[in-house]
Amino acid sequence: MGDNPSTAASTAASTAAGTSTGALPGAASPGAIAEQARAALAELLAVAGLKPGQIFVLGCSTSEILGQRIGSLGSLEAAGAVLDGLLPSLEAGGIFLAVQCCEHLNRALVVEEEAAARYGLEPVTVIPVPRAGGSTATLAMQRLRSPLVVESIRGHAGLDIGLTMIGMHLLPVAVPVRISQEYVGAARVVAAKTRPKLIGGARAVYPPAGPVHGKCD
Repeated sequence: MGDNPSTAASTAASTAAGTSTGALPGAASPGAIAEQARAALAELLAVAGLKPGQIFVLGCSTSEILGQRIGSLGSLEAAGAVLDGLLPSLEAGGIFLAVQCCEHLNRALVVEEEAAARYGLEPVTVIPVPRAGGSTATLAMQRLRSPLVVESIRGHAGLDIGLTMIGMHLLPVAVPVRISQEYVGAARVVAAKTRPKLIGGARAVYPPAGPVHGKCD
């Protein structure tokens, strides 16, 4: 990725916040985390069928990846590994990445300026740092080409690594996607795609959806 004006400010803010890089234990190597994230994304994309220009939402707790309670032990190294696993495939598909910040920033999101312009999203002024925004959002400010922060979004699919609650940023109707890559590090992974609402009642005609198996619960 190319340099961007936010990198220096984000790095300086991270340093000012007094946050360490959160070194990884041997069982959660950056290579393993990147591969697990890549595998989870590949499974989801195969089902979700995202098109170029659509939005992929990422929620990621690096504390949970390291086997700790969410918000207790951030890791820039783990965050970098997750982005290493996701960005190549998303960029190759022309899909916009939206990285959810933590609760301290009301779960705002780091997105590309191009995505904000295309979807009419209003930028807000804040620099995510590990202690207020989260490690993954902090690195997204450095890794995206022209990053900015928006308060909300309506994504077309997403991965939630560590149960960070990304549902508020997905289009209705969100549809859970069961994937075999259930963990990234020690963090549970939840995947979702979205579909348009079905409207019209008993006389409405809908596209074929294939056979329905099982029950809703």
